[in-house]
Amino acid sequence: MRDATELGASLYLPATRLDLLDVVRGERLSEVRSVIFCTEDSVRLKDLSFAIDNLRAPIRALTSASHQMRFIRVRNPEVMRQVLALPGIEKLDGFVLPKVTRSALSKYLRLLRGTGHLIMPTLETKEVFDEREMIALRRVMDKDGVRERVLSLRIGGNDLLSIIGMRRPRGRTLYETSLGQVIARLVTTFKPSGFNLSAPVFEYLNDIETLQREVEGDLAHGLIGKTAIHPDQVPLIHACYRVHASDLEMASHILREDAPAVFRMYDSMCEPATHRNWARNLCKSASCFGLQQSADANSLAA
Repeated sequence: MRDATELGASLYLPATRLDLLDVVRGERLSEVRSVIFCTEDSVRLKDLSFAIDNLRAPIRALTSASHQMRFIRVRNPEVMRQVLALPGIEKLDGFVLPKVTRSALSKYLRLLRGTGHLIMPTLETKEVFDEREMIALRRVMDKDGVRERVLSLRIGGNDLLSIIGMRRPRGRTLYETSLGQVIARLVTTFKPSGFNLSAPVFEYLNDIETLQREVEGDLAHGLIGKTAIHPDQVPLIHACYRVHASDLEMASHILREDAPAVFRMYDSMCEPATHRNWARNLCKSASCFGLQQSADANSLAA
């Protein structure tokens, strides 16, 4: 079973692009951990038939040996039905489901019966602002046969802002807008039940400082994975996912069977009973993304 930590920065690619076969073969964008071939917002309705046909060769070329995870963002259940008929589709890791509500999810799940595909439902409708609806959606996803498919829940930041007539201001992270509270509530609604959430896109390509602050905010909220809209964003996002050596050392000590109930390390209180989940997740991140270079990591005394 693939782990959500492996997603890293997911890169959206319109399904109309003519280089998708090169991507699948690893000749382009091989450094990207997960790619999403999109048939939804990035494809005009008049180009939809071409987009689906354009996926035929890349889908046939998929191999299970690839380090890269591959998904298709379908436009609606009818597009999923057509895509599921493509030869080789069983090798696809899964589907990104747009604008998921309880009723929409049921339609997608009916189509996926008998397949092994993972899903990443996207939370981007007006129901997201209703806590009761999100709790009801969680109950649907928590059922046997559904939970196992849900790799991650994606938060559609731009769609949610659009619903309230806004666009993210330049120089502001999402956590400095009215969506900050919404994201925090989604985390507390879904994470305790074991569902991972991934972070929305950052749509400005010339503001590295704000993107870095936003990824730091993503991590502070427990969001794993972030959608990228350009390959240049991927290395920066992955750099933010690297783990400090001191944190990895603390996590390793916390996970030891003979760890004390409470101990001090790097001027932090470490308590395995409450920090074990953090330690496990941090070790996964270190395995996927490596260590940060910290100028003062070696100067801290245990």
